[in-house]
Amino acid sequence: MKADSRFSEMVFKVDEADQHAFKKMHVRYREELVTLRLEKDIDPLKTTGNYLSPAEFYQAMQDPQTIVIDARNDYEYNLGHFRGAIKPEITNFRELPDWIKENRDQFEGKKILTYCTGGIRCEKFSGWLVNEGFDNVSQLHGGIVTYGKDPDVQGKLWDGQCYVFDERISVPVNQTEHVIVGKDHFTGEPCERYVNCGNPECNKKILCSEENEHTFLRGCTHECRVHERNRYVVEHGLSAKDVQERLEQVKKVQIPS
Repeated sequence: MKADSRFSEMVFKVDEADQHAFKKMHVRYREELVTLRLEKDIDPLKTTGNYLSPAEFYQAMQDPQTIVIDARNDYEYNLGHFRGAIKPEITNFRELPDWIKENRDQFEGKKILTYCTGGIRCEKFSGWLVNEGFDNVSQLHGGIVTYGKDPDVQGKLWDGQCYVFDERISVPVNQTEHVIVGKDHFTGEPCERYVNCGNPECNKKILCSEENEHTFLRGCTHECRVHERNRYVVEHGLSAKDVQERLEQVKKVQIPS
């Protein structure tokens, strides 16, 4: 790749893993790698926020006049995030511009820092912020994964794990301390284990201990637990009687309000 002039300056992020992180690999052409579905698209080669190295980002986060915006989805934030970062209530990246517009007063007159997993989403998001009139916008160059590998910063001020879109699900970032921020969907206990809801029509990502996965039939709600196509029930070959016994167990679990 490096021998090809088109890719000679491309940065490759390499993670060591004990086994294959992807079930298969496809190389496909896409007009847009990450989409905000804007009426007027952003060209990151022309408009984007200031690049900050991990060390610069670490220092900037500690400025009291700085606002840190997580440019990822809510389930990514719930597993781990920079300390004090704002969580946009979104489930998809394209929802981010509308959320910013609805909460614009929080960011007026502030220095804005933004970050994402590998720095790709921030290229467009920070450029959009600039176009919206925010005049002091910076982004973490290389994203969270680069920050966590920096030998000087060592992932400081990151709490939890970093969600990744492969078989690993999450990777560590902070090399100096491990603060768990994730909470079990059912009991609120500290948790960093993600599963998809057993109801295929829901498929919501939920943080859940292995014990609670069995107790709650991997269903995020009662409706999902009793859904006729609940994948947990199918995978474990549970009978109607088995399911009813689990549902009786659920009634005995103390669930925080």
